[in-house]
Amino acid sequence: MAHPNLKNSSVIEHIRGRGIPLPENDVDTDRIIPARYLKFITFEGLGAYAFYDERFDEQGKPKPHPFNDPKYSGASILVAGTNFGCGSSREHAPQALYRAGIRAIVAPSFAEIFAGNSTAIGMPTVMVNPHHLEALITLVTQNPSTEIQIDLKNKTISTSSGWSCPLEMNEGYRKAFLEGSWDTTAVLLSNIDSIRKKAAELPPLT
Repeated sequence: MAHPNLKNSSVIEHIRGRGIPLPENDVDTDRIIPARYLKFITFEGLGAYAFYDERFDEQGKPKPHPFNDPKYSGASILVAGTNFGCGSSREHAPQALYRAGIRAIVAPSFAEIFAGNSTAIGMPTVMVNPHHLEALITLVTQNPSTEIQIDLKNKTISTSSGWSCPLEMNEGYRKAFLEGSWDTTAVLLSNIDSIRKKAAELPPLT
């Protein structure tokens, strides 16, 4: 159930999209977004640099990588390996993925800080066991047009081919998506009248 003061636009119950496979374990944040791009003042345009050093050589020529593969162009659900997002706590990593078009990540496990930073921008990180992950990666690899649906409310993942499996998720994060409270700006704006009232009651600064 949505938070009573929040608009439904902040509620995330379902995520639908095609998958992009990255079946590697321990993908750290330095691989997701190289350190030299952390100096950007805003996150705008950061998506172009997601996995940059793995996608391009020193001359800027493309290398084989799922994010360069035309088959996965427009895919929005990243299917990854164990301990995804480990390493430093840079919030630029989930921002780069989100701005590259990723709207959810499926993996057996995540680094805790990465999962928290992903939640803060509205990008769910959901967990499946390694057996189900392998099956999902096979489906996506063999048929890149396969649509994946993540159902946070019922805690399931299903595909357009009829395959499905249960998912696990940090319950606090799941509740935040279902209530819409992951969006801290929306929470603030939903209480604007109370904030203005309290501000009016405060004594002037001297």
